[in-house]
Amino acid sequence: MARQAGRETRGRREVSARLEGILPDRDIAALFDAGGLVAERERDGDQIQPASLDLRLGPVAYRVRASFLPGGAHSVADKLTRFALHEFSLEGGAVLETGCVYVVPLIERLALPADVRATANPKSSTGRLDIFTRVLADNAQEFDKLPAGYQGPLYLEISPRTFPILVREGSRLSQIRFRRGEPTLSAADLAALHAEARLTSAETVNISDAGIALSIDLAGEPGSLVGYRGKRHTGLVDVDKRAAYPIADYWEPILRRGSGEIVLDPDEFYILVSKEAVHVPPDHAAEMTPFDPLVGEFRVHYAGFFDPGFGHSAAGGTGSRAVLEVRSHDVPFILEDGQIVGRLIYEKMAAIPERLYGADLASNYQAQGLKLSKHFV
Repeated sequence: MARQAGRETRGRREVSARLEGILPDRDIAALFDAGGLVAERERDGDQIQPASLDLRLGPVAYRVRASFLPGGAHSVADKLTRFALHEFSLEGGAVLETGCVYVVPLIERLALPADVRATANPKSSTGRLDIFTRVLADNAQEFDKLPAGYQGPLYLEISPRTFPILVREGSRLSQIRFRRGEPTLSAADLAALHAEARLTSAETVNISDAGIALSIDLAGEPGSLVGYRGKRHTGLVDVDKRAAYPIADYWEPILRRGSGEIVLDPDEFYILVSKEAVHVPPDHAAEMTPFDPLVGEFRVHYAGFFDPGFGHSAAGGTGSRAVLEVRSHDVPFILEDGQIVGRLIYEKMAAIPERLYGADLASNYQAQGLKLSKHFV
C-alpha cells in the first residue's frame, strides 16, 4: 500500500511537471529527487516555498572590486580570479559592509531539464533591509535568469546599501522560481481573472499586458505614519534573527504632511506601501515589476515574488498591501498619493501548491499593511 501511494505521488509530480506554468512546491521537491537541483548539505525543512526555493549561502565569500557578468565564454570562477580582492569564511559568520560588493557561491546547483528555466529574486526580508542581491551563473549575460537546461553552479552577488549585515553559511537572502512554457497572463486573461476573483481593492483597475498597476499610499490624517526612511551609521543586522532590533535605532518615521506627498532624497532608502490591497489566488503566482522608468528615476520593490495564497481568503488573508522598497537615483523626486509606482504580473501555476502562503506556513507578511522586515520590533 505504501509503495502504491509512493507511485501515485510520483505520478502526480510527473503530471504537474509536464504542464506549463510556475512549478509548485512538490515539483521543486521532485527536481531534487531527479537531480535537477543538487545541494551539498541536507535541505532545510522550510526551504521550499509554495512557488519558489530559498537559496542558501555557501561556506566562503569573496569581496570583489565591482559587480560583473561572466559573459558568454566565461565561468564565474574565472572572473573571481580576476576581480576578487580577498576570500573569507562564512562558517562562523561574517559582517558584510555597506557600499561593498561580495560574491558568494551558493549551496544549491542546477541541472535543469531542457524545458525548465528559472529566475531569481531577493527574498522579501532581504529587500526590506536594502540588501541588493543578484544571482550569477556561468556564461550568463543577464543577472537572475537561468536558461532552460542550465547545468552548473550558482553564485549570489550581495551589496548591503543601508545597514551592515551579519551572514553565515546557510543564510537565505535570495529565492528562485522555476517555469515551463509561457505562463504570464495577457491583459485579457488578467481582466477575466480579476472579474472572477477581484485581485485588487482598487475601484478603478488599470490593467495592461504589463500587469495590474499599483499606486503609492500617502493618505491619512495629518501627522499619521505613511512610511519609514532608513537611518545611516547604524549597528549591524543579523539576517537570521527575528524581532531582535528596535525600530527607532534603524528607521526614521515619515509622517503625512501637506497634501500627501514626499520628496525622495537621492540615495536614501524608503519603506512605503501600496494604496491597493491585493491577493494571489492559489492557482496563480505574481511578481512585482517596476513601472515605466520614464515616469521617474526611482527604483521600487527589490523583492518581487508573491506566492500563491498571498492575501487570499483560502490562506487566511483578506487582501494584503504590497510593501514597496523605494530608492531615488541622481536627483530628488516627488511622490504623490495615488501615483502609480509598479505593476503586478500574474502567472499560471503548473498545479496548485500543497501549501499556500499564509495559513499553511509561518508567513511573515500575510495580511500586511505598512510593515518593516521581520528583524525589527
